[in-house]
Amino acid sequence: MKIGIAGVGGIGSNVALNLVRSGVMHLKLVDFDRVEDSNLNRQFYFVDQIGLFKVDALRVNLSRINPKVNLDALVQHIDRQNCSELFFDCDLIVEGFDRQVDKKMLIETFAHNKTVVSASGIAGSDLAGIGSRKIGNSCIVGDFTTDCDQAPLFSHKVTTVANYMSEFILGQPGVCGD
Repeated sequence: MKIGIAGVGGIGSNVALNLVRSGVMHLKLVDFDRVEDSNLNRQFYFVDQIGLFKVDALRVNLSRINPKVNLDALVQHIDRQNCSELFFDCDLIVEGFDRQVDKKMLIETFAHNKTVVSASGIAGSDLAGIGSRKIGNSCIVGDFTTDCDQAPLFSHKVTTVANYMSEFILGQPGVCGD
C-alpha cells in the first residue's frame, strides 16, 4: 500500500515518522515549503536542516530509520488543479495542511474514491478534547475547535493528533502488508 502525505509539517512529518517506524514501506511526500527554525519545536527536522526543502530533509530522516523504505519526495505546491494527479497512485492520503481552505479542497477531491485522514484543531496545549470522527471511509482527528490562528502550536498536542491519525491508518487493511 502506498500512502500519500500532503504537507509534511507538524502533522505530516510526525505521521510519516510513525508509519516508517511501524513498518510502512512506501510513502509519497509532497510539500513546497522549507524547514524553518520555528518548525523545530514540533516537526521531525533538525537545526542543520534549516533552509532545506521539507520533503528532502524528511526523506533523509526517514531513510535513517529504515534505509529500505521507498519514498517519493516531490517539491510541489498542492492545489485543486494538480491534487488528483499528484496522489493518483496513493491508496490513502494524509492531510497535513495549515489552511482550512486547503484541507477542504483535499477532502473534497478524494471524498468518493480514497481514504483521507485529516486533522482539525491541533493548536493549544489541552489534550482532553482530542478525538476522532469517521466520515465514510475517512477520519478527522483533533479537538475540532482550536485553530492555529487562535493559539500556539505545541509539540505534545501536534504529535498526539499525529499519533491518533497513525493509529487509524495502521488499522486499515493492507497498510503493513506491503
